[in-house]
Amino acid sequence: MQEFTFAQIVANLLIAARWTVALSAIAFVGGGLVGFVLMLMRISPNRLIKGVSVFYIEFFEATPLLMQLFLVFFGISVLFGWNLSAWTAAIVALTTYTSAYLADIWRGSIEAIPTGQWEASRALGLSYFKQLQKVILPQAVRLSIPPTVGFAVQVIKGTSLASVIGFIELTRSASSISNVTFQPFLVYSLAAVIYFCLCFPLSLWSRKLESSFTYGG
Repeated sequence: MQEFTFAQIVANLLIAARWTVALSAIAFVGGGLVGFVLMLMRISPNRLIKGVSVFYIEFFEATPLLMQLFLVFFGISVLFGWNLSAWTAAIVALTTYTSAYLADIWRGSIEAIPTGQWEASRALGLSYFKQLQKVILPQAVRLSIPPTVGFAVQVIKGTSLASVIGFIELTRSASSISNVTFQPFLVYSLAAVIYFCLCFPLSLWSRKLESSFTYGG
């Protein structure tokens, strides 16, 4: 058994937590960019474009994130001969996963806008994209903020699954420290506290936004 002081355990977990935060941020930003495009495709009047986005969203929402991580990490190397690092595979898998859910959240926010808003903006002679830009999206943004912030919590917790492909984040680090200290209760309790400190403020913010960002409020 290797001797670790309490301070050393906490320090190592906090160092690993930086990678959890980094992976979450990259996945959320990348997923947001892809998700916005998917959302536009999802509400497109073109049936082919809409169908492609529906398939993408349904696939990533209907399959476990753990399976997606395995498919990216092992599947790409088998299909194309590319040896992805755990970091790259985790980014790709979490970004696609995040993009599907964000696209659905934002699509739902747009569809929640009364049809009268579309009709009124159409009566003003605005094109489809001008309707979105000037009338629909500004209102939809207010509706989408609370669930978007809430989903950020799920992304942070989802990064823990990246440990199964060898990515060293908070959960993986906790497992490694536990194996050498033989203090699993202490180590995993500290890891849980760190996750709580990362997620709980976002959960509170999401609830606050949900109560304040109501339609017409």
